[in-house]
Amino acid sequence: MQRFFQGEFTISNKEGINNLVTEADHASEKAIFEVIKNDYPDHFLLSEETGEIVTDSKYKWIIDPIDGTVNFAHGLPLCCVSIGLEQDGQMIMGAVYNPFVKEFFFAQRGYGATLNDKKITVSQETSVLTSCLVTGFPYSYLDQPNGPLEVFSRLIRAGVPVRRLGSAAIDLCWVAAGRFDGFYEHKLNAWDSAAGYLMVEEAGGRVSDFTGSPYSPYQPHIIATNGKIHDELISVVNNRHATLGSGRQ
Repeated sequence: MQRFFQGEFTISNKEGINNLVTEADHASEKAIFEVIKNDYPDHFLLSEETGEIVTDSKYKWIIDPIDGTVNFAHGLPLCCVSIGLEQDGQMIMGAVYNPFVKEFFFAQRGYGATLNDKKITVSQETSVLTSCLVTGFPYSYLDQPNGPLEVFSRLIRAGVPVRRLGSAAIDLCWVAAGRFDGFYEHKLNAWDSAAGYLMVEEAGGRVSDFTGSPYSPYQPHIIATNGKIHDELISVVNNRHATLGSGRQ
């Protein structure tokens, strides 16, 4: 928090343009590692900045010390800490905290999802055309057919509002809380989605890859919705849908 408000951090660039990492990312990761290792020294760790710390434990912590680093580096309070816990390959717990707006999202498999200890549920919207969606763009990608820009153009030309917040973890939590009706993205890493996708499922939503198959955070494509628009959004993303119509954002 102090680094954010006073701008007291160094910024460097990882592979690709504007793929930033700050001193605060490393400090956050170090603090998280220390807490986990103190109580669970034998657990597997996977984190954005360090990568894998491999053990033979059945538990794996999947950590994004700051999701939304570009926002953080530019003084935008749309960023968070995201931590998921996997047991034997199944996500069992997720926690996402945005300290700037004091929102703490938490989910445990089979027990639902909460925002600041109050239960949350997904929206009831039934049509993509009247939905409010959110997406993100990878830092680098081939200008491939049906890629991120084509799908984005297809939706906004039909008048569907599609937002781009810069934090996949927040995007997913806001789907879980019913603020957005759906989220899609072409290229995520495990630490981007591990906690958030469980949040959506435990709030009553549905998460899949672009084919509709069960979601794994170890593959890049994700569609997360309230469940009611899921199949339709899959068709739109894959360009198999009839014309959505026209309207205004």
